[in-house]
Amino acid sequence: QVQLVESGGGLVQPGGSLRLSCAASGFTFSLYPMTWLRQAPGKGLEWVSSISSDGGSVSYVDSVKGRFTISRDNAKNTLYLQMNNLKPEDTAVYYCAKRARYTTGSRGQGTQVTVSS
Repeated sequence: QVQLVESGGGLVQPGGSLRLSCAASGFTFSLYPMTWLRQAPGKGLEWVSSISSDGGSVSYVDSVKGRFTISRDNAKNTLYLQMNNLKPEDTAVYYCAKRARYTTGSRGQGTQVTVSS
């Protein structure tokens, strides 16, 4: 079955950086687009970024453009999200999902990112 395991979250000061990883198994990773989602405290699930199956096409929500970079290593079945210049409003649980931007699909258990001084 599909398994997605996120890691790399933590507590970071404003302006800091984190790199999230998502280890995928149970499906042919290289054939599927992948997505990062997040859910801030008391808010709904928000789409953050998506990447095509070959990594050649990426997209971002406006609030993270220029600060976050999505990437993937199909040889390692791993999805990444490099997050720079983090802001308090980036505080959320981050999930990776086996889906494109406007579709549905399995997601992992999430990793907490807290941006605070």
